[in-house]
Amino acid sequence: MLNLSTPDFTQHPPRSPRVRLGGYVHLPRLLDKARAHAAGKAGDFHYNCPLDRHFFEFTGISDEVLLAEVKTGKSDTEMLAWVNARAKRGPSEVAAWSVWLTNHAPGGHEGHEWFGEVLAKTAPERRDIVTFFDLLDLDDHASYGGKV
Repeated sequence: MLNLSTPDFTQHPPRSPRVRLGGYVHLPRLLDKARAHAAGKAGDFHYNCPLDRHFFEFTGISDEVLLAEVKTGKSDTEMLAWVNARAKRGPSEVAAWSVWLTNHAPGGHEGHEWFGEVLAKTAPERRDIVTFFDLLDLDDHASYGGKV
């Protein structure tokens, strides 16, 4: 049976980065990754990856502090209240940041190189994959047996 309180990424991927919690894109995926990391079941997924660090920079919350709070067993709703109490960001700021992150794409040589390598391995014929969210959704789907 699937247990989302302690996700096992050897069995299923985290939620899509497009899923929102309290207006924040990526936060549900970040919480999934933190929970799996804490349970030792993160598989190939990396907590505090560059995309995660955009969230930490925007909110001013450190990866270590968030991970420690996740380890207390809080629900998504409780974690959102905890984030909001620390981030001090208004709804319009969260909305604007979420639009920016949703459309975020490689901006430099290293990012383009990595993006191209993953895309070439996963679905080289796809020309519609342009953002990091596109690539993550595609890679998650393909990694768990989905046809691309």
